[in-house]
Amino acid sequence: MPADFDVVIVGAGAAGLSLAHHLCAPGSATPLSVALVDAPPGPLRPPPRTWCFWEPPGGAYDSSLAASWPQLRVRGADGSCTVSRFSRLRYKMLRSDTFEALVERRLSRTPALCRIEANVSAVRDVPYGGEILTGADCGERVLARGRLVFDSRPLRRLPPARTTLFQHFTGWFVRTERPMFDPATAELMDFRTPQPARGLSFGYVLPLDQRTALVEYTEFSPFPLDAEGYRRALLHYTDDVLGLGRFHVTAREHGVIPMTDGRLALRAGRSVYRIGTAGGATRPSTGYTFAAVQRQTRAIAAQLRAGRPLRMPLPYGRRARAMDAVMLRALDSGRVDGAEFFSRLFRDVPAERLLSFMDGSSRLHEDLLIGLRTPVVPMLLTVAELPFIPRREHPTASFPPAPASPTDSEGGTSP
Repeated sequence: MPADFDVVIVGAGAAGLSLAHHLCAPGSATPLSVALVDAPPGPLRPPPRTWCFWEPPGGAYDSSLAASWPQLRVRGADGSCTVSRFSRLRYKMLRSDTFEALVERRLSRTPALCRIEANVSAVRDVPYGGEILTGADCGERVLARGRLVFDSRPLRRLPPARTTLFQHFTGWFVRTERPMFDPATAELMDFRTPQPARGLSFGYVLPLDQRTALVEYTEFSPFPLDAEGYRRALLHYTDDVLGLGRFHVTAREHGVIPMTDGRLALRAGRSVYRIGTAGGATRPSTGYTFAAVQRQTRAIAAQLRAGRPLRMPLPYGRRARAMDAVMLRALDSGRVDGAEFFSRLFRDVPAERLLSFMDGSSRLHEDLLIGLRTPVVPMLLTVAELPFIPRREHPTASFPPAPASPTDSEGGTSP
């Protein structure tokens, strides 16, 4: 049976939209028919969210950025401050709704692209490609068929791993009564927060102007908090640490990102591939995803548009994944102090070299130089220990939903 489309993309988050965007760029040597399948408005479609990444000025999405910053600040638990000013990079913030509108403008001019709204129940491999199924109560039916299928939906279960943490966070977009923020500086990690028993926590501040910013509380730990836990943590950070005074909350966001050394399979069948976080694009040691999604989807699109057989690109190399496994284990075991670990790296390593490492694009000699700035003995002990640690499933069967909270604007210091 022939496929309906050359390519079917399941999910219209960062990975799905990016792949569609690159596949539908003008000038393809091999015209492709593409279907983009997204859930209808409702609980299966995620709310607007923020993606951050670093790259030189003049990037493909610069016209759609919410903001960008020429310097980063990291504060230690003792209040010590490291400010890093970039010579060639910018730290950039892109809102998902703005990115979707940008991609939609290109897709709307592409006759060979079909957008489908449906709740996908399954994706399966078949002899001629892949099939997308929908429906459950009244029986499943085939929604679309593709010669190749790229599934960007989150995994229902994480693979067995030696270490699994979650980067989980809740943020408020705040408007203060007085000027409180430096619009030229993003607060990347502020460790003046109570540290959990396992992992680490920090504040995160992205100023849009002197009175407006996204302020987040973030943890790397085995389990997320409940809604009240995030509210208390954010109030402590905004009131007791930052001293913002009275402010108005205009929007909220919440996220849970897996940080695992489990082996994520890029293929779910002969013709079915995983992309995005499900396809390994999330850096286990930091949770950053967007830049790797762009590398992964751009490489896929270049091969298909040129008519070449697909060789699925790895978002991160073997060396980067091995170093992440060591860092995660050292952090989870308490062998290293997370706040001191990251504060020391930003204090002792040039910022752009460190960001290249965090992005997975650093070279071997740079990795070695960075490794010498870590607690060497605890890290070597962790390296020796890793081969003997069995891989186990995390007790969390699926990602927890966002904690319930109002989404309308509120005033005062107690949202």
